[in-house]
Amino acid sequence: MAAIVIVVIVVGAGVLAYQYYSSTSVTSVTSASSSTSSVPTTTAAPLILYSADSMVAESTTLESAFTNSTGIMMAPPKAAGSLELAQEIADGNPVSVFLSVSKSAMESQYLGNESAGWAIAFAHDQMALAYSNASLQSSSAWTSILAEYNSAVMANTTQGWYNFFYNVTSGNVKVGIANPNADPAGYRAWIVLEAAGQTYANNSSFFANRLLANQGNTTAASAADLVSPLETGQIQFLFIYRSAAIAHNLNYLQLPDQINLGSYHYSHYYSQFTYTLAKGVEKGSVIALWITVPVDSTDPADSIQFVVFVVKNSPTLLAPYGLVPLTPARLYNSTTVPAPIQALVSQGYLQYIEPL
Repeated sequence: MAAIVIVVIVVGAGVLAYQYYSSTSVTSVTSASSSTSSVPTTTAAPLILYSADSMVAESTTLESAFTNSTGIMMAPPKAAGSLELAQEIADGNPVSVFLSVSKSAMESQYLGNESAGWAIAFAHDQMALAYSNASLQSSSAWTSILAEYNSAVMANTTQGWYNFFYNVTSGNVKVGIANPNADPAGYRAWIVLEAAGQTYANNSSFFANRLLANQGNTTAASAADLVSPLETGQIQFLFIYRSAAIAHNLNYLQLPDQINLGSYHYSHYYSQFTYTLAKGVEKGSVIALWITVPVDSTDPADSIQFVVFVVKNSPTLLAPYGLVPLTPARLYNSTTVPAPIQALVSQGYLQYIEPL
């Protein structure tokens, strides 16, 4: 189902901003059973899906459709930042399936011995700057910044985007950025600022350093934790995935493809920018949704069946959230994959890319 775009005119500022409203109802899905007959359906306890908290709405949609199609029950998603969840899985907490927005979270760097050695990227997203109705009332600088954004979009000049980011990082508004060591949306926000600095100021650290120097950033464990402060006007902007802004019915500013980490055309450019985490350095890359089944899954057979279902049906199910499907989905594996996953390759739903 295609998302419906409603153009909202902010009176007095002459500013165009975008908000998506959509229904997550699903009329039909592809049956998983026809292509996963080698995976027996069980009557075990509900599957436990660990889900990036920015993707809880999407994960809930996938779970509901899967249960309706197969009868296999799933518990409500266990949600937190992708890197935090990976650490919990590595520590031995019970899990069936892991859905993340970080490739690193799928690897042994974070998952430890629970990494299955394979993961599938099945959709991609981008970073956006979300705001709420309270943003206008909470800061006198907000209107002028939105006017700068509108001007930058219309003219699409280096100077226009420089003016916009210069004002966003002025300290006159508070910008929410998640904890980079727990939620990948956090380090991606700083990478966006680096890319903006290089693109519009010829200095990759210019806007990031300016925001820090002006004490304009506010942090929390995850971007999802900053939605409430945004809605109450404690912060005026929030770096968040576009799909998460849509899921929370937030207004958002769409950033240029050259810096939003959402275009494969600019993937090489993104990779020039990095952020150092406690466990290593993360390079800029296109934001993707990843799924895998950890080694000690509580129910490997049904979990694999869920993965097959997601690969086949996510393009339809997740369209209302503005996510762009990867067709075929992309398999990264350093080990032999389960037979139903290998079958997706031969059926054209999945394409092998490189080792995990």
